[in-house]
Amino acid sequence: MLLEGRFSVVQMNANRRLRFNQPSRLPSSGESGIENERVLVLVFESISWDIHTLCTIASLSRRFCAIARRILWRRLCMNRAPGMVASLSGADPSGRIDGGWHALAKLMFFCGGGESTRYFNLSQSSLGHFACESRFSKTSGRFFLPKNCRRDLLYMSDPCEHDAVGGDEHLGIFRGVFREFMRSKTRECLVRRQTALDEKVRCPYCGGRVWSMTAARLVPKSAARRLGSRDGGLEFFVCVNGHLHGTCWLIPLSSDEEDNGDSDGSVI
Repeated sequence: MLLEGRFSVVQMNANRRLRFNQPSRLPSSGESGIENERVLVLVFESISWDIHTLCTIASLSRRFCAIARRILWRRLCMNRAPGMVASLSGADPSGRIDGGWHALAKLMFFCGGGESTRYFNLSQSSLGHFACESRFSKTSGRFFLPKNCRRDLLYMSDPCEHDAVGGDEHLGIFRGVFREFMRSKTRECLVRRQTALDEKVRCPYCGGRVWSMTAARLVPKSAARRLGSRDGGLEFFVCVNGHLHGTCWLIPLSSDEEDNGDSDGSVI
């Protein structure tokens, strides 16, 4: 009886160890706790996909960076600008996008700053920063397309106003993104004109090489009107992945002129 009692105790302890040693039933990544992908998604949903927290998490380790690139940046973009993402990604918002979801997220939330270029001179560079709020509009995008490229879809931000050293004008920094740039008429025009890629400037969002639309003579006059800038007082670039960034001199506008009335914008 004593032996039977000891065996029962040993067997019970063994069963407990088996239960404790069973693999976690949390799905997907095989990891438990904060490293589990579904747990991370739930955490970010609870904090409304805060961009600063996501940047911090993505910088903690290679694993977190990989999870962010595979899942979190895409979910951030879909959550904060669903209409814009649906237009850019087409029928499959869970698929890939030109330049990657991390680059699109950076473009949505980050003003890349400005510096002197071949056609736009600044006495002092203006640093990039997180934008408190950004509004992107495909109606605004049409003003930046040449007449023979108006079928392209381009989302453009309102200019971010920066103080400039000297003068009465303010510096405006703007950004945008094309849908399916590889198939766009804009890219076709650049290639047909044999426009060379800029030797110095790189895309602040994906790091890709860029074309100067000023050098290609593809800056329509409507772009200056839309920005509230004088003709010839702007320059912008488009990268090989369809990200647009540029700078302009802003002319002070009245309060009536500042409201452009777009109804198709995404506020981020």
